[in-house]
Amino acid sequence: MPLSIEQFICRSDNYGVLVHDPDSEQTLIIDAPEEKPIVAAIERTGWKPTMLLITHHHADHVAGNLGLKQRYGMPIYGPAAERDNIPGIDEAYDDGHTLSFGAYTIHVVSTPGHTAGHVSLFIPEAKLAFTGDTLFAMGCGRLLECQPPVMFESLKKIAEWPRDTVVHCGHEYTEANARFARSVDPENEVLQRRAKEVERLRASKEMTLPTTIGDELDTNPFLRWADPAIRGTLGMEDATDSGVFAELRRRKDAF
Repeated sequence: MPLSIEQFICRSDNYGVLVHDPDSEQTLIIDAPEEKPIVAAIERTGWKPTMLLITHHHADHVAGNLGLKQRYGMPIYGPAAERDNIPGIDEAYDDGHTLSFGAYTIHVVSTPGHTAGHVSLFIPEAKLAFTGDTLFAMGCGRLLECQPPVMFESLKKIAEWPRDTVVHCGHEYTEANARFARSVDPENEVLQRRAKEVERLRASKEMTLPTTIGDELDTNPFLRWADPAIRGTLGMEDATDSGVFAELRRRKDAF
């Protein structure tokens, strides 16, 4: 049977995610922004958590770690480079590490940029990925601990995943990201349609995630550094791909 997903909002705009394998009865928690809504989701689904996987050390992704560990006793995994800042961590992982999840294999992919030790989690057999605060729907994370070329290389890795990969991100930032995307890619009709759909969803207080790699390649300016129209808008027709990305991130920071 395919994996089951329970996605829900924590705090004000963080996403909580449970991933359940019906065959093995194993359940993942991806990041722990807040204990209470995660416990509510576990009780709602009846899924017993077996692992908590952390993408990066920021408080809005680990605040629920200790309470959840005390309640359920499951191990916590997190990035090796950030282990000293991840409460309750039992096992550290890094790029190339794999974890067994029933018949599936979880691949740990180093995606620094937002933080220096950030990882994303990719399950190829399920065409499923969790990118934390590296890739957002129509956006990417702020560069808090790294320079633009570092995040650029991380996004290049993610952009190579199959187009039909379903992507869960760390925050509900899609509407604001769409506004910026339209400012630098105004002639993109696919983007215009997607932005209108996002406005409809948010007006109804509905979630805009998950997304797909294909949708991001078509509409996310931070994956479209080679697009001639975006380069023309920026006046950077002959710039390097990394240079275009850096300018996009600079403009988004000031948007």
